[in-house]
Amino acid sequence: MVKTRSTFVCQNCGASYPKWTGKCENCGEWNTLVEQAPAASGKSAVSRSAGSVLKTQTVASIEGDDRTARLSTGISDLDVVLGGGVLVGGVVLLAGQPGIGKSTLLLQVTAHIAASNPVLYVSGEESAAQVKLRAERLGASDRDDLHFAASTSADDIATTIRTGAYKLVVVDSVQTLTLGEIASAPGSVSQITNSSNVIIQAAKSAGAAVVLVGHVTKEGSIAGPKVLEHLVDVVLQFEGDRYGGFKVVRAVKNRYGSTSEAAIFEMNEQGLGVVENPSAALLAERQNADGSVVLATLEGTRPLLVEIQALVNPTSFGYPKRTASGFDLNRLNLLIAVLERRTKLNLSDKDIYVNVVGGLKLADPAADLAVCMAIASAAAGKRLDEETVVFGEVGLGGEVRSAIGAPRRIDEAKKLGFTKAIAPASSKESSFVTGVRDLRQALIDYLQ
Repeated sequence: MVKTRSTFVCQNCGASYPKWTGKCENCGEWNTLVEQAPAASGKSAVSRSAGSVLKTQTVASIEGDDRTARLSTGISDLDVVLGGGVLVGGVVLLAGQPGIGKSTLLLQVTAHIAASNPVLYVSGEESAAQVKLRAERLGASDRDDLHFAASTSADDIATTIRTGAYKLVVVDSVQTLTLGEIASAPGSVSQITNSSNVIIQAAKSAGAAVVLVGHVTKEGSIAGPKVLEHLVDVVLQFEGDRYGGFKVVRAVKNRYGSTSEAAIFEMNEQGLGVVENPSAALLAERQNADGSVVLATLEGTRPLLVEIQALVNPTSFGYPKRTASGFDLNRLNLLIAVLERRTKLNLSDKDIYVNVVGGLKLADPAADLAVCMAIASAAAGKRLDEETVVFGEVGLGGEVRSAIGAPRRIDEAKKLGFTKAIAPASSKESSFVTGVRDLRQALIDYLQ
């Protein structure tokens, strides 16, 4: 008989090794290898003739069903992110930092849906009394069709879903689930993968919508194996500062809608509320000082005006420090190099700090020009006109490249009373837009 040997599986990427090695050679993480018992052998070798011929049909002959219906969450912006609401029979994965408001948001959603449909909220992390306290604070404790269960058994949850008694099931969280057949601890790769598979199959067969809550790593990526994101239909990322500021929910993956939409929330005593005019809120306390520039950006397809702040100080050490909050640090270093090479600014002996006001994280390439002008403004001690917005991508040659959605950015600036926009020359549409072709021209002409 061949002796079965256990394997060691990385909890970060899912790679397996015959022995423990301390560091995963695939993803480079340390101390993430966990021993996993071998699967039961049984009759593993099946002949190729054991299968049967699949019964096929043409796509035109497939009849539709009622699973194309959507359940409205009661939050219009979140419905847009989901592609029209929660799809019946679909599985959604919601991930975010601890304490950012995932459970609060889902309890608000389940309370609204429970007004017309039976809903089950399953928690593996909190007791019934803890959930009751939150429900009372959010005004969701009087829903007769909102049911609760405290369980970590994926088998029990899947069996409950298959009864068809609930239109929506929320599982908080997938990292606490265990499957009876798997011997590893909760949160391991094998437990997360197999538990999710069981629940997803139950959701598809019963036609119930399921929302799985996921954790994130210290780098901000979704914890667990990447296969979890492939299994579900929609992946929502909950971003922002858990201690204050705005919080953004965006779709990373959506089989039934767009991934270019975003919902912006802020926390208050009644839970998470949609920010109706985030641009005005972000600029309410702005002071027109050197190093302050207003950027016209896009959160998905939604235009947004946000303040970019920069601070430039002489360095006290041999190596200058560069720090960015809400902006990619590697991109910042690249823009500083372009500023030094393509203009006469000397930043090699300066500490540079860049901050995006409101706790937002920018991934918009059109933020380049605003960041460069904020750094140059702080370094030279000159201010930009307070009624001017800036957007545009900066290339390595110092050229200012076009930005997507320029008309939407311009319309948002006009609504808030701005009179001028410094933008790429290609987006010049009227006297409102002042087109610039390179970074040097923008700094010379518009910093006062």
